[in-house]
Amino acid sequence: MPTLGFGFFFLLFGLVFFSQVYSRAVQAMIEVLAKLGRGPVFLAGEVLECVITFTNPLSASSTSASSEMLAWASAQIHCQFHTSENRVALPPSDGSKHDVQAENETVFVPNRGERGQCILSTPPKILFCDLRLDPGESKSYSYSETLPIDGPPSFRGQSVKYVYKLTIGCQRVNSPIKLLRVPFRVLVLHGLKDYQFPQDEAVAPSNPFLEEEEGLKKDSRLADLATELLTVATSRRSLHLYNISNTRGKVGTFCIFKTMYKIGEDVIGTFNFSEGDIPCLQFSVSLQTEESIQEEFQRRRGQPVSFSTHARHQEACLHTAQSSFSLPIPLSSTPGFTTNIVSLKWRLHFEFVTSGESAGTCLVRGSQSEAVTWTGVEQMEVDTFSWDLPIKVLPTNPILASYVSQFSSTNSITI
Repeated sequence: MPTLGFGFFFLLFGLVFFSQVYSRAVQAMIEVLAKLGRGPVFLAGEVLECVITFTNPLSASSTSASSEMLAWASAQIHCQFHTSENRVALPPSDGSKHDVQAENETVFVPNRGERGQCILSTPPKILFCDLRLDPGESKSYSYSETLPIDGPPSFRGQSVKYVYKLTIGCQRVNSPIKLLRVPFRVLVLHGLKDYQFPQDEAVAPSNPFLEEEEGLKKDSRLADLATELLTVATSRRSLHLYNISNTRGKVGTFCIFKTMYKIGEDVIGTFNFSEGDIPCLQFSVSLQTEESIQEEFQRRRGQPVSFSTHARHQEACLHTAQSSFSLPIPLSSTPGFTTNIVSLKWRLHFEFVTSGESAGTCLVRGSQSEAVTWTGVEQMEVDTFSWDLPIKVLPTNPILASYVSQFSSTNSITI
């Protein structure tokens, strides 16, 4: 009868030991969940609040269950600035100090591994030190920070990008730091920075039976004030009438009742071609943004401006007396702004195709005297010209913008 050698038992023992160690390594983990309670869109100057939950997912009944330890956790907000090297020339920056820290995996650097430059950051806040989690146990920590009111808005353009993130760093003992990044969007409303809140009374009546922290009260008043300022600025209506003409004469008139909008609104305008001397065959209206780099940061002197089209309306209008259009401003778009490097402006871009000759029709008579058929001409000389009308686009309520945000309110990692 064959016997099993010592080598076989040694191999079997090694496999059992390895499987236990591997099972322990796979199951030893902590889930980190970050949730933005109000959504991923904020106004500059508002308070960002995030609840970070640390969970030991193992069941207490598991044979390999044990407590898990974290040395510390910290959180910080930062804004990354990206540029296109083909279009933007930035002066060299001395980032040697940050580079040395980034190479050390035991130092909390929120923008480690990120592209571009960190142009804005808040002071880091420690969430805890020496956290122990028993199997199935969870602990939550609240992080809050006021967003800098003088920072740039979130923007993803062709030449420049401004990206905001909340970074949560945590570390096991004798292990590298793990980072959880929570992207969010910032809208900037000019005028809030210089507003002084009254000290003696609140903007809205308060409930004497509810205790409200002063910071939350001011944050709520800031959002209410922003909504009021936006409503007042974009609700003003006055008739703006423009004559549409080319070198040969008048084509028609264009009417619009306001030139200041919030993102999410519709830009509505009307045309009247009945009073024109030159027939208009076709027109198009495009809602565009104009992204221009400041002259001192341009890669090439006199480089062209970048345009992006967000909505477009085109219509054939021969023999049309009146027409109109409605172009929606996407909630995901960036309102106009200006920094020391880039400026973003909005405009309506019009293109008209007019007849270069008389637009009379060809009349073909049938066999019966009362029967007539109208047909269009096969060829016609045309003229084209364009026109740009600047408009202003402002932010909107950040809660409304959160409904269409590409960012999630909840982000998680496992460490």
